[in-house]
Amino acid sequence: MENARVTLPPIEGRIRRATPDDVAEILGMVHDLAEYERAASEAVATEEQFQRALFGPEPKVFAHVVEHPGPGGLRLGGFALWFLNFSTWLGRHGVYLEDLYVRPELRGSGYGKRLLATLAAECVANGYGRLDWWVLDWNASSREFYEAHGASALTEWIPYRVSGDALPRLAAAGLDPDDLADIGAM
Repeated sequence: MENARVTLPPIEGRIRRATPDDVAEILGMVHDLAEYERAASEAVATEEQFQRALFGPEPKVFAHVVEHPGPGGLRLGGFALWFLNFSTWLGRHGVYLEDLYVRPELRGSGYGKRLLATLAAECVANGYGRLDWWVLDWNASSREFYEAHGASALTEWIPYRVSGDALPRLAAAGLDPDDLADIGAM
């Protein structure tokens, strides 16, 4: 497959894949994002969990970071954390963007667009069919940003989630013991 080339205006920093040394800063930005999204108490992930998820033997989660030069040297200016999903309609994988975050003082610098373009290039280079993510309905500035870069809101879809105590209740509801034979075998 032909590699996708993204041409964007020059910025001092660069986008690169995250490394294990980035985890503490990524997690700090996750907490900043959770606070902005009015959900700080829900961000309970640890550095150890991020290390395992991103850099364990068979990672299923990936991240790109903004490496930005500052007065004290290089620091992370943002990140995009993502994983593969699958479209039964397309018959192909896609990318689900879990979080895209750029530090407030660097917003408007082009880093958000470069992170999105990087994920789009991952999709094109790997034959993935689409790039998906959610945006809070009240976050007008993010919605405008994404729409300005070609994204379309899927207003006909309503996201659902099962979590907390409801998850084990659902897992135990009405199962036959034979149904459990392959659970956890992934």
